[in-house]
Amino acid sequence: MLQELKIFFKSTPFSKAILVGVAVTTPILLGIQFDQFEIGLAICFGAFWCSPSDVGGRIQHKTIGILAAIFLIVIVSFIGGYLHLTGWFIYLILGALTFLIAFISVYGFRASLISFSGLLALVLSFAHTSPELKIYEYALWIGVGGLWYLSLSLGWYLLNPKGQTEELLSETFSTTADFIKTRGDLIDPNADRKKLVTQLLQLQTALTDHHASLREVLLLSRKKSGRSMYQAKRLMVFVQLVEILETAIANPVNYDKMDALFKEHPQFNAAFQKILFSFSDQLQQIGRSSKNPKKFPKTSVISDALDQLEVDIAPLKTDPATHRFEQYLMLQNLLDYQRKICEKLKRIKWLLGKPELSSTELVDQEVLTRFIIPQEYDPIIALQNLSFKSTIFKHSLRLAVTMMIGYLIGSLLEFQNPYWILLTIIVIMRPSYGLTKSRSIDRIIGTLLGGVLATGLVFLIQDPYVYGILGVISLIIAFSMVQRNYKASATFITLSVVFIYAIIRPDVFTVIQYRIFDTLIGAALSFTAMVLLWPAWGFLEINVAIEKSINANKEFLQKISRYYEVKGKVPTSYKIARKTAFLETANLSAAFQRMVQEPKSKQKNIDHIYEIVALNQSLLSALASLSTYIQEQPTTPATNRFHQRIHTIEENLNFAVLNLQKTQQPSDIAINNLQKNTRDFIPISLLQKEKLEHLQKEAHLISEQLKWMETISNKMGVLTAKISRKTSKK
Repeated sequence: MLQELKIFFKSTPFSKAILVGVAVTTPILLGIQFDQFEIGLAICFGAFWCSPSDVGGRIQHKTIGILAAIFLIVIVSFIGGYLHLTGWFIYLILGALTFLIAFISVYGFRASLISFSGLLALVLSFAHTSPELKIYEYALWIGVGGLWYLSLSLGWYLLNPKGQTEELLSETFSTTADFIKTRGDLIDPNADRKKLVTQLLQLQTALTDHHASLREVLLLSRKKSGRSMYQAKRLMVFVQLVEILETAIANPVNYDKMDALFKEHPQFNAAFQKILFSFSDQLQQIGRSSKNPKKFPKTSVISDALDQLEVDIAPLKTDPATHRFEQYLMLQNLLDYQRKICEKLKRIKWLLGKPELSSTELVDQEVLTRFIIPQEYDPIIALQNLSFKSTIFKHSLRLAVTMMIGYLIGSLLEFQNPYWILLTIIVIMRPSYGLTKSRSIDRIIGTLLGGVLATGLVFLIQDPYVYGILGVISLIIAFSMVQRNYKASATFITLSVVFIYAIIRPDVFTVIQYRIFDTLIGAALSFTAMVLLWPAWGFLEINVAIEKSINANKEFLQKISRYYEVKGKVPTSYKIARKTAFLETANLSAAFQRMVQEPKSKQKNIDHIYEIVALNQSLLSALASLSTYIQEQPTTPATNRFHQRIHTIEENLNFAVLNLQKTQQPSDIAINNLQKNTRDFIPISLLQKEKLEHLQKEAHLISEQLKWMETISNKMGVLTAKISRKTSKK
């Protein structure tokens, strides 16, 4: 717990929370000191509203993002100054502005946070009107507040330029360690493999996100000014972490065969599992102490275990029983995979040990930048999303209508602070049902808990200065916990609000009461709107994610087949196809996870879809395994049988895509043909023992992988056909 607390205090969310605390309290204190409270409050609002747009990434992107948020909140505050009107016109203006601001999210994650800053400004324009400042003056001082926050953020970056990189690397080490450990758990024949496979997919999705963030920070941050040796070494460490993930995925396990083997030789099960757990432990330790190589664990323990394991499996190679040799090849392939991870682990320790690098050892940055997908800001993207096929369009429209209803309810019931209903709505409501539901529950529990704690503290404490200190501390904790624990964040937000009101208002208990009522109404409206207003159920969108992933895997397969024929230097297009396949598989996993969080009645064909997601992951594993082998080992020329098998797999994948697109109605004959269309390669028993071992490995691995891929593609075709037929009947 102490270690976790130490990591938390060093984390970016905590440092950003401190930054926000300084940014919002300093103007207030100075405003009170110089009798300019309204100006101080406006600067405070400007700093607070633009802070959500301050996210990780390239410093230029961060700066542009905050400046865009400042521009937006100034414009919204200027318009909001004239929104204090009567009649129904105010509801239409509120709805239109909400939709337009929320729709900015079509331009990606950073744009969605800029949009959130604009929504905060819109909602809080209902909460405060300056009696001393003119509307344009108030809006400009809000802009000054945004610039004040930007200066603090850039100043902190200059003081701690390596902090973001180190934290992202630490998180990537930790998640990679969890991924390897889960792989070790899967070896156990008594494990709940369905649960572990789901967990593995979630970890792979998280790693894909970490890799994207690190790729942007390490490759683009110094593109114009040149690359420091620190950055070059971290980039090489990042490459090793990516290769560990790809190596793990490229070595799938046929658990039925492995269970049978380990049942006959249980000692190998424990040995392989122990080594995987050792990898996980060492990655965790490296991530926690990357700046202090003296604390790194010794890799020799793992190397000795691998050497001993190689000695233990060697007798299977010369055993006269034919199936023993196949067992030997299975174990040897698994052993080779673990040796590769061990080598990458040694490489990471060497890189973090402050070595001197030559120019030939550095990664080609120009090539790697091709792996970054830049965010496009073409206006045509917004026009293309003006459709009910767009999740962001439906979310923006849903949010706009809900805000109008929330403000109407707050006005009719004459609540003390109806804008709290609006604030709850914009904080809780998300494009996906699962996240909206979880945030609604967490927000309600956190608000109730915060209200109870605030009531007790206000009874015990009567000092306004203590209220001020507790309010700032609560605000900092709330901001630092938003991503880590939203329930705790909601609790401390409620505490900070109550303490601030306790300073300026005597009826603080009435404030607590209304705060709870407003939160309950806002949460109820958000959840109800998510269900009734243009819901974006996962079953309506999952087919697109499956189709993209299948097509990406098919493209990767084609690149592998081409490279197997010509060999030579691996082209960049080959590597990009591999990256795209990994990315689309992670996106499919994320889409499936959103689907399983939805009501049971909306989880249509969930069992078939789960099988497709798992099969698609297995297909990528087989492709990666084949790709790695043909790159690292000398191989024989591609045969006609090889090309026939590749062609069959492509046809099966095309059949699956057509089913998803509903451009065909699969017949019973087509499905039956798929189910029967699995031919075997030459079985391992017919391989002559006098051949060289690497030829035996090649025949075994390539034949097994192609056979497995054809089986997988057959099953995917069958499952998509069944889904298509069920959908057409309904």
